Amino acid sequence: MSIIDKFLDVMRLNDDDYEFDNDDYDYDDEEEYEAKEKRPSRRERKKEEQEQQTAATFDISEKQRQKQQSKITPINRNRRQGQPGMEVCVIKPTTIEDEIEITETLLNGRTVVINMEGLSVDIAQRIIDFTSGATFAMHGNLQKISNYIFLATPNGVDISGDIQGLMESFDLPGLN
Repeated sequence: MSIIDKFLDVMRLNDDDYEFDNDDYDYDDEEEYEAKEKRPSRRERKKEEQEQQTAATFDISEKQRQKQQSKITPINRNRRQGQPGMEVCVIKPTTIEDEIEITETLLNGRTVVINMEGLSVDIAQRIIDFTSGATFAMHGNLQKISNYIFLATPNGVDISGDIQGLMESFDLPGLN
């Protein structure tokens, strides 16, 4: 053998013995394994169906419970026929996932008052960043009412006056 052949053998680049490397592989084991697989018994299938039904029932009851405990509080309960969507919702988020609720409310054409009292600064900042982006994308508006309360409006809702100046004139310690 030449030096080049030895080098190619070491690097496995020589094709001479390469095709014989897999001869020891036993293909019969796969057929035996596939034959050993069994079907579930009737009891196992029935038990599995009951578990699926229980899980589905739990999912439905969980969704109903979440709807009942909604964080959206409509302020205008008397909806007028001529002004659909003229509603202000107060949302007090507890996690960053509540931002989806705020954005969907804005997309439905409703004004949102966001009360972030009691939230950590990091979560509150992320919620404001997300809300700011959402209102910008839908040509809405985001105003600061106090340190922890913000007003987000969709496109077509105008805010007049200086809201923060108005709140400061009341001289309420919790709102400044």
